[in-house]
Amino acid sequence: MPSVLPDGEPMPEDGALPRHALEGAGARPLGFYLHVPYCATRCGYCDFNTYTASELRGSGGALASRDNYADTVAEEIRLARKVLGDDPRPVETVFVGGGTPTLLPAADLVRMLAAIRDEFGFAEGAEITTEANPDSVDPRYLAELREGGFNRISFGMQSARPHVLQILDRTHTPGRPEACVAEARAAGFEHVNLDLIYGTPGESDDDWRASLSAAIGAGPDHVSAYALIVEEGTQLARRIRRGEVPMTDDDVHADRYLIAEEMLTAAGFDWYEVSNWATTEAGRCRHNELYWRGADWWGAGPGAHSHVGGVRWWNVKHPGAYAQALSEGRSPGAGREVLPEEDQRVERILLELRLLDGCPLSLLKPAGAAAAARALADGLLQAGPYEEGRAVLTLRGRLLADAVVRDLVD
Repeated sequence: MPSVLPDGEPMPEDGALPRHALEGAGARPLGFYLHVPYCATRCGYCDFNTYTASELRGSGGALASRDNYADTVAEEIRLARKVLGDDPRPVETVFVGGGTPTLLPAADLVRMLAAIRDEFGFAEGAEITTEANPDSVDPRYLAELREGGFNRISFGMQSARPHVLQILDRTHTPGRPEACVAEARAAGFEHVNLDLIYGTPGESDDDWRASLSAAIGAGPDHVSAYALIVEEGTQLARRIRRGEVPMTDDDVHADRYLIAEEMLTAAGFDWYEVSNWATTEAGRCRHNELYWRGADWWGAGPGAHSHVGGVRWWNVKHPGAYAQALSEGRSPGAGREVLPEEDQRVERILLELRLLDGCPLSLLKPAGAAAAARALADGLLQAGPYEEGRAVLTLRGRLLADAVVRDLVD
């Protein structure tokens, strides 16, 4: 949930969408993202729209409090029902992210989930996920989530090495994420993810191997591994600028990615998106696949982004302003944009190329098609899928995915 909102046209006070946004909606999955913007402390690398208690004190007053946050989000869910009208689609995925959703009582997360169930209903086998910090849950909390309808959980592990966690300002102790996986399994969670970050200043190849080994040994069915991106304005960016910690270069990131691919594949994980591996197709994150394939989702919460039928909008950032709008019967939307066909084409290439089955070559213009032929010759695209009309990245292509995308969208 980026902290900087884009420009756009004003959002109608009632949140109404253009008529064309729901045309053909029945053929597209519908999901919900629920943003919980609260954190106990701010991680040094984080650029998301999150707030600690000290940052909210005196800013937004009671409206910014997390005590009544679940009720406020439920108000936006009811607004979504009004805006989407008689759209008959049940919700196929829910993802609660943050921030740290598990700073809220488990009953609050379950209450937000119940609001979606009451207004929309869930499709059979719906995927219901929450993120969690390892030091913010215990067996009782996890059992309450599972009983309340959550069936997938994602723990922010990041690293198994204390000095790496310290650089990232993570507060959990090594070993706690692995214990969380066992506790989640005991609570009845079918699917468990561990998030890892590679390329932290001061991390060695051996540190990264140790983190992967610990994650694999914990027994999740999904692992996400992301290269650390140092965002301007973060504490980590300031430390690097002052020379306190070194910047990690792209070659190191590439080496770490290859290590991840080797170790995860050997352990029975298969990649299905550049930064994501799962042991089974059922273990894949269906909510993220919904994003990558351009389906429909409603994002509730401060700064949350939504997309329905080629219309994208985003909410005001501050929890106080967000709650104020809903309390006055107004949409919390700060702005929106109707995506032109060309922008939708570019986004499809950008996102679908990262997936296991790639993107259709039919999306490419002549310059992009010529670039795809060069990428094939350079070993960046797989020959078999290319011959069948799809651009699918090789392992080397995954290392250079951003560059390949830039060429193909021309």
